[in-house]
Amino acid sequence: MPPPRRDFPAFPFAPYPIQSEFMSFLYGALSSGPGALALLESPTGTGKTLSIICSALQWLVDHRDAAARGSTAAAAAAAGEDDEPDWMRDFTPLPPEKPCAKKARPPAAARSKAPRRAAVGSEKSEGFGEAEDEEFLLEEYDSDGEDGMRREAGKRPHRGGGGGNSSESEADGEEEEEEEVTPKVFFTSRTHSQLSQFVGELKKTEFGRRLRTVCLGSRKNLCINKDVLKLGSANRINERCLELQKTKKSSKTKVDGENRKVCQSKTSCGCPMIRKRGLQKEFKSEVSEQGALDIEDLAQLGKKIGTCPYYGARDMVRTADLVVLPYQSLLLKSARESLGLNLKNSVVIIDEAHNLADSLTSMHNSKITSSQLNAILSHLEAYLNRFQSVLGAGNRRYIQTLTVLTRSFLRVLTSNQDDACTMTSMTINQFLFSLDIDNINIVKLCQYVKESNIIHKVSGYANKLNINQDGVNHLSHQQQYDEGSSIACFQTLTDFLRSLLNFNDNGRIIVARKKFSGQPEDAYLKFVMLCAEKIFLEVTCDAYAVILAGGTLQPIEETRLRLFPNLSPSDIKFFTCNHIVPPGSILPIAVTRGPSGMAFDFSYSSRSSHTMIEELGRFLCNVVTIVPEGVVMFFASYEYERCVYDAWAASGMISKISKKKHVFREPKNSVDVEMTLNKYKEAIQSCSKCSQDTGVTGALLLAVVGGKISEGINFSDGMGRCVVMVGLPYPSPSDVELTETIKYIENISKPVLIGDDNSSSSKYDDECKLQPGFDILRKCNKGGREYYENLCMKAVNQSIGRAIRHVNDYAAMLLVDSRYAHTSSNRSSSSPTDKLPQWIKTRLTCAQNYGEVHRLLHQFFKLNRQTH
Repeated sequence: MPPPRRDFPAFPFAPYPIQSEFMSFLYGALSSGPGALALLESPTGTGKTLSIICSALQWLVDHRDAAARGSTAAAAAAAGEDDEPDWMRDFTPLPPEKPCAKKARPPAAARSKAPRRAAVGSEKSEGFGEAEDEEFLLEEYDSDGEDGMRREAGKRPHRGGGGGNSSESEADGEEEEEEEVTPKVFFTSRTHSQLSQFVGELKKTEFGRRLRTVCLGSRKNLCINKDVLKLGSANRINERCLELQKTKKSSKTKVDGENRKVCQSKTSCGCPMIRKRGLQKEFKSEVSEQGALDIEDLAQLGKKIGTCPYYGARDMVRTADLVVLPYQSLLLKSARESLGLNLKNSVVIIDEAHNLADSLTSMHNSKITSSQLNAILSHLEAYLNRFQSVLGAGNRRYIQTLTVLTRSFLRVLTSNQDDACTMTSMTINQFLFSLDIDNINIVKLCQYVKESNIIHKVSGYANKLNINQDGVNHLSHQQQYDEGSSIACFQTLTDFLRSLLNFNDNGRIIVARKKFSGQPEDAYLKFVMLCAEKIFLEVTCDAYAVILAGGTLQPIEETRLRLFPNLSPSDIKFFTCNHIVPPGSILPIAVTRGPSGMAFDFSYSSRSSHTMIEELGRFLCNVVTIVPEGVVMFFASYEYERCVYDAWAASGMISKISKKKHVFREPKNSVDVEMTLNKYKEAIQSCSKCSQDTGVTGALLLAVVGGKISEGINFSDGMGRCVVMVGLPYPSPSDVELTETIKYIENISKPVLIGDDNSSSSKYDDECKLQPGFDILRKCNKGGREYYENLCMKAVNQSIGRAIRHVNDYAAMLLVDSRYAHTSSNRSSSSPTDKLPQWIKTRLTCAQNYGEVHRLLHQFFKLNRQTH
């Protein structure tokens, strides 16, 4: 193993002391051997990404060098002791012969397939010919047979044909798979923009050119087929991509022979971007030559060469030293298998890991609506009615089972006897028993759906018929755009069925019925995954080491409890550091009172009062006169932001604020966020040039906690000279999924007593009916309540941390609510400010009146204007 080191020559400039400590800690954690687990907390703006790159990749290079030296020494030692002749040492045994596949006599069902298909065409009443109907007919399926349709485990399906000539296609078939490079480093983060930022930092180091890097992205981000891209939604793009690969385009060309013209047929993949393997090789060669490329770079290169960058990047994973990819591609087992990712003996680095447990569970949630179920049922019934007489027993049985299940799901959504109770929560077993479907083998059913091509056959036939039967609740045009085609509906059903295979205690089924009085939303069934531990275990068991990194990872105990409860706190390596900005560059203040002396209380029961909203408006009018450039104000929800804005607009408060700041609001539609941010930035820049003429000194952005702006946007320098957090953004306790998670965490946080048969059961599960969220919280002793408070303060920390992005930045942070000034009265309860990051908490001032806030802000900006 490489010895510990403190010098990292790849760092592009002289690191700060805390950056050196960070890199040494990470290098040491990786050097501690297989199974290492480390958590690294470093505030945004401290060079976290660059430090991760330089230390982890330096370890990778050193580890390989050490392994190579060890192999050379071992080989030399073996050669010295070996008295075997050269011919014996050099002898390579032949690989074992592969057993010849005997042509088994087709089963009776298969032998009778031809006459059965003829029968399809003979049904004149349907109005379709034999050739037209045959494409939708399923091949025979025998779930118990060994010669079934199963593909060898671990093999990826062939993507499609080769190029335009047969010789190229033959060469493709004989192309050997490149050897897997191990160990490698997998770096994952939540969004494509964060991955692009990582690649940008990587390019600053020698590793950007020295190591082979591949960046994986979604089809939506990498597809260059214009006809597919214009479909818009990710679901429809994915479906169309897969459909095109299964579609073989045949073309006939005339070739001059000996005194005659001969027609030759050529078959190629339906997507023109992946037909020619030669272009894929050129793409990979270009990527290797250019070094580290992000998603946008890969897409541009694919357009330039005329080949698919999505599959081009996927094909480079085996030979890559560093793989950069989004959360879902790494953390979902099905995605890892599809992409051919092998985590064995590799390092996994998970960035932005402050909500990793919740991210893991949400990836495994599944939801299906009554509209989707109705569409599926109509498609299954139409298919079965058309092909029942020609389907084999296996196909017929499984399609009938799917129909029974779909009807059962619809029945439970419409059988609402109590109009007041529209939502219930059940364990998986309770759900299966209540529908009387516990005797159905869902494992085999899911296997059938995966292997039989039932989804595409039924959907294809349904699309052809363009079913429009009475009684079917069709999706609207907008829903079709969002949720996808009938294939997407079937995929949603498949995901929900797979969810039922989880352990009973790992999740809950939410049944949301329609009220008799009617409601615009669809009724739905939703599986909510609660257990993140087993999902995360699939990653930690394979990887050589796992690193969790983030700006704020506290509280560590909650992370340990939910992701690796079997590890004691002493087994977890944890590093944290203060910010590199000087103490005078940040000003966090707990604001307890407004200008008129009214105490700020933005709890749910008080925040909507007219007097509270007006007091907040007066406070903001004063703040914008002191703070230069940009001010970002965060609210707990879109609804509350709209409520406040409407009240201010009616009272004339917005007009007063507009005399000092241009006012912008975060749009609910994420597509419009970038445009709003650009306008906000332009307003600030223009005001800095001509503020003396207009009196307007910058801009105000009204944003929402948990929205796009609070999570992934940087408000460095003038973009965020002041961040205002209105209240404590506790999530609504009435949220069904939240209450189930709180109950689950409360249970796993309790010590299990030996011999206590009720230790694993919950005091909440006596009935399926949901209890009010506040009742749940009152019953919690510590674990559930702590999780609820942590959700709030993690959101606060993410929002206020948007302002300080580098060592020369400066900003004020105003926490507007009297509860921020509360101190913990006893050891069992904590103050909200106890959960602030250390670098903010140590500098926090609790102001007793608005005059003190005004004075502190005035002094802070006067001083920093002089020093920056």
